[in-house]
Amino acid sequence: MRYVSRNRPFVVRKGAEDWKARRMWNAKYLTEVMQHQTVNVAVTPHGNADSIVELEDDDLLFVKPYSTSAPFSAVIRSIQSQEHHPSGHTSATRYAQTQNDNLRNEYISLFSDVPKDIPFAKIALEKGPDAINFWLGNSHSTTALHKDNYENVYVQVLGKKHFTLLPPVESACVNEKAVLAATYAPRDSLPSSRSSSPLDLHSTPGTSPGVMSEADQEAALKDLVICVDEPEESVPFATWDPDEPGKRPTPFSKHSQPLRVTLDEGDMLYLPALWYHKVTQTCSTEAICCAVNYWYDLDFSGSFWPLSTFTRGIGLLSTRQNLGQEDGVIEHEGRRKGDQVGVGGGIGGRDVVEIVDPPYEDQWYDYGMEIMHY
Repeated sequence: MRYVSRNRPFVVRKGAEDWKARRMWNAKYLTEVMQHQTVNVAVTPHGNADSIVELEDDDLLFVKPYSTSAPFSAVIRSIQSQEHHPSGHTSATRYAQTQNDNLRNEYISLFSDVPKDIPFAKIALEKGPDAINFWLGNSHSTTALHKDNYENVYVQVLGKKHFTLLPPVESACVNEKAVLAATYAPRDSLPSSRSSSPLDLHSTPGTSPGVMSEADQEAALKDLVICVDEPEESVPFATWDPDEPGKRPTPFSKHSQPLRVTLDEGDMLYLPALWYHKVTQTCSTEAICCAVNYWYDLDFSGSFWPLSTFTRGIGLLSTRQNLGQEDGVIEHEGRRKGDQVGVGGGIGGRDVVEIVDPPYEDQWYDYGMEIMHY
């Protein structure tokens, strides 16, 4: 509980090793249990869902994935095919990542294989999970640096996840801006009127309007374009990447000291609310990466939320002053509304055995990562 109260992340090595999901889940089992159930899937040309895209004229867009539906068997087959044959795979990247409590909804057939709650989180946070999510993808899918208003317990089932973490106090480093929102869509599915919705690419037999065959769907997804959302909306989002420190930095980015941790199969990460995190992944021998996470609502009544908001506000203000912009103004980055841009192609009995602390030269704060073994 002391780590949760200190807003400090920690890893429990093999904390989920005794889960049924760890014993049973593999490509064959998942396919048999889900059978031909239809699931939602995020589709992007480069695996960059919910991320910043820089255009040729240096404009920035916050681009969301194209969302469609397909039989689970087709989704996992495509994920594996891309991983097995990356050079010959010309289709888009698929990622089953609907963050809407999907394990208790569209993946309910798999829910009995995982606990309904995480014991330490239930005690420390004094509540049950608001959402439990299932994640399935391959090494082509990445998650851009962002933060969530949730306490997060992330459990790696198959493959590996590589996290880059920044504490909330580093908000001045991430160059947050209000970026124009957009969404990927197949070029051929765009309606003549922007007020209409794109065609449904769900591959269902029949000749109903808007329904495409699997072959036609594959062809359409090879040519995704970016469409600015209507009505126009801006999203506050980090535009600096700690893995590309020289690109879009603030005067404070050079002081950032990211924490990096890899989750192996069976490992569990407690990621406190409002911590910035970027995620990449490595597949299992079956060419899939699979995880489950538990989201718990942030306690907005305590001191942490207003303190974090104050820190973020100070960071935004100081960044704008240093860049010669008006105080307190987040400049708008992006294209005009309606523009389109073409883009190719419980836990107990554990001991703290290791503490990994970064070498903070300036000693701004004292954050580190606790590594525990179950």
